Amino acid sequence: MSPSSDPKANELRIPDLGNFAEVAVLDVLVRPGDQVAIDTPLVTLESDKATMDVPSTAAGTVASVAIRPGDKVSSGSLIATLSPAAAADASLDDTTQRASLRVSEPYGGEPYLDTVPIPPMQAAPAEAAAAAPAKASPAPPAAKPASEAGAPVAAHAYEFDLLVLGAGPGGYTAAFRAADLGLKVGLVERWPTLGGVCLNVGCIPSKALLHAAKLVDDVRGMASHGLSYGEPRIDAPKLRDWKNGVVGRLTGGLVQLAKQRRITVIRGVATFASPHEVSVEEGGQARRVSFDRCIVAVGSESVRLPGLPDDPRIIDSTGALELELPGSLLVVGGGIIGLEMATVYAALGVRVTVVELTPGLMPGCDRDLVKPLEKRLAARCERILVGTRVTSLEARPEGLRATFEGTGAPAPQVYDKVLLAVGRTPNGRRIGAEAAGLVVDERGYVAVDRQMRTNVPHIHAIGDVVGPPMLAHKATHEGKVAAEAAAGLKSHFDARVIPSVAYTDPEIAWVGLTETDAAARGIPFEKASFPWAASGRSLALGRDEGHTKLLFDPATRRVVGGGIVGSNAGDLISEVALAIEMGADAADLALTIHPHPTLSETVAFAAEAYEGTLTDLYLPRRKPHGAK
Repeated sequence: MSPSSDPKANELRIPDLGNFAEVAVLDVLVRPGDQVAIDTPLVTLESDKATMDVPSTAAGTVASVAIRPGDKVSSGSLIATLSPAAAADASLDDTTQRASLRVSEPYGGEPYLDTVPIPPMQAAPAEAAAAAPAKASPAPPAAKPASEAGAPVAAHAYEFDLLVLGAGPGGYTAAFRAADLGLKVGLVERWPTLGGVCLNVGCIPSKALLHAAKLVDDVRGMASHGLSYGEPRIDAPKLRDWKNGVVGRLTGGLVQLAKQRRITVIRGVATFASPHEVSVEEGGQARRVSFDRCIVAVGSESVRLPGLPDDPRIIDSTGALELELPGSLLVVGGGIIGLEMATVYAALGVRVTVVELTPGLMPGCDRDLVKPLEKRLAARCERILVGTRVTSLEARPEGLRATFEGTGAPAPQVYDKVLLAVGRTPNGRRIGAEAAGLVVDERGYVAVDRQMRTNVPHIHAIGDVVGPPMLAHKATHEGKVAAEAAAGLKSHFDARVIPSVAYTDPEIAWVGLTETDAAARGIPFEKASFPWAASGRSLALGRDEGHTKLLFDPATRRVVGGGIVGSNAGDLISEVALAIEMGADAADLALTIHPHPTLSETVAFAAEAYEGTLTDLYLPRRKPHGAK
């Protein structure tokens, strides 16, 4: 009998489930009329411990679907049928339809069975086949052999079990986690070193320079208290070398961590060539790399305003970190990046002007948090222009002539350099997404679900490319979720809140609900705050301009948000984030003994103010909770 005349050749069935007799259908991913290829996910199954996608073992058009979400299925249950002609030459031997069940260790619990879908054997592209022969998916270090845990692992010809595009904080975290789970991992990076924008030209080098700037300002501030060293001598090249040394230590550490995990690092720019292949180009040479699953972690780029002259004196944040100190600098954009660089350059003796289109600096942040920073910057910068736009920049031999528009806009001014810090745009439209069937919106963002899975089920995406906030700590958390989901674990992104920090001087940090958001969305809240002018530790530091505030749900008295402005605010905000994640109420914070004298106790003092139990200030209006 020919394959086309055998009805079973057109049937797509549940593979061998190993030790599971029956599992639930969580989702059906196809319907009649859909075109499916080999390895297209058909259904998602869920046991009491894990989820798995069942891939198609043939290509063709779906004629009928035999199961629905909520059904119980077992090995051999019919999923769907294909049109006979389409399925005739694409059916596979039943042994390729099996899934591997392996034993994994959860976070501190009992071992559980973790279902990992294994794709059916298929021909790899010629380039991938030449680069690496077919091999079985490796088991995690602590796993039992597949034959003990369930069905045998089917061989495949992909070069990598998982390929990660981008080695920024999210990308390298995902690669490391996946390797720890036993996957064969490839990591593609366009930069000469690992770490991406954040480590090389973002978070880390900027914080090193902000530390240097704070030292300068702190010394100057102590002059009025009887400690004076005179004006600092700024050796910009030496300072730049120190900053680069910090970056070098971290990037070198990443290289060692990748080697220890046997991760293959591929240098170059990757674009999708098909749903299971990318083309990586470096130095005019291109190679194809194939993968079973992929995590897109390609980040974002600085926005460049249209119509500006092509002049090296117009820089972005990367250029600003080179620390070639001009006499004067115009910072276009009063957000976090712009204000951090303004803080650095002003402390190092540059005449700085900041221009921001909106009515206030750091738009979106509560005004009471920004006010102390605005006051301090106003005393250190030449000008702070809000509600103002730059209408033109003209390159002249003597400098860049800027023309302004807005309330109180000055006459045209000439600056030695102009820093553009007006935001970042995701790189989703630079990866050839259409070749993989990946949907990217008009702004360059890729939509994902809670497992960081895109519309192509075996491709995940994380970090800046999946949407704001564009923060490294968000990307790293997403990277672990994506890696674990790609390995078959039941991981989901379920963080309640993501903290934000501006590493200016003073620092500003906030998490959860803000007063600005609450007002815009009509969310009721109650607030309590503690001024740092009453903090012994803050006074001892000579920095009493800060304050700590907490927002509470009026019905439950639980912490729903918080903001801190002052020294080390970025370190202090973590306690507030944890309180929200744990569902803590005001009493939980107020009754937690904090060390004294510290800045951390201002969090407890704010909670005590809400409870009506604060003794460090006189607040007669609020009664203790529960008092008559």
